[in-house]
Amino acid sequence: MKTKSQRSKLWTLFINMLYISTFTFGGGFVIVNFMRKAFVEKLGWIDEDEMLDLIAIAQSSPGAIAVNASILVGQRVAGFPGMAVSVLGTILPPMIILTGISFFYEAFATNKYVNLMLKGMQAGVAALILDVVFDLTINLSKRQRPIHVLMLAAAFIATFLFKVNVVFIILAAALIGIILNFWDRKRVLLL
Repeated sequence: MKTKSQRSKLWTLFINMLYISTFTFGGGFVIVNFMRKAFVEKLGWIDEDEMLDLIAIAQSSPGAIAVNASILVGQRVAGFPGMAVSVLGTILPPMIILTGISFFYEAFATNKYVNLMLKGMQAGVAALILDVVFDLTINLSKRQRPIHVLMLAAAFIATFLFKVNVVFIILAAALIGIILNFWDRKRVLLL
């Protein structure tokens, strides 16, 4: 049986994920920024480095990054029950909205005002995604070694300029991380 504080924590987790998912447009990277603000800055349940790790895992796992991140955050905060309520809070708003839109799809698809609104939202979403990228880059550069910032820049250049498949970038980053880990361990043993 759950204690009152456990139920309160699960309820807070659910309400935060429901709120974030309801009022966030633009996909996973935007929702991740709001999750960071809620669970790192406001509630203090997760520290900044761990959130960056969870985002990296969520992004490199198959599926929607928002759902993957909610699974990881929920599990980290409250175990399996946290994972369940977090995912439920994340998927309910899009399911309800998409169900409603599906009934009126023809009216939405042909309405010029809806189309204009969606075009305006695209600009706002692009700004939010840039905000997420800048926040994560600044936090990464403050807490990590210069090689990690160099890897970030190299990954961006490889994707943006050379159109390298993201799978190869993830594999290369994982390999570099393994090599750096062994290098650090070897250096410690030599000292």
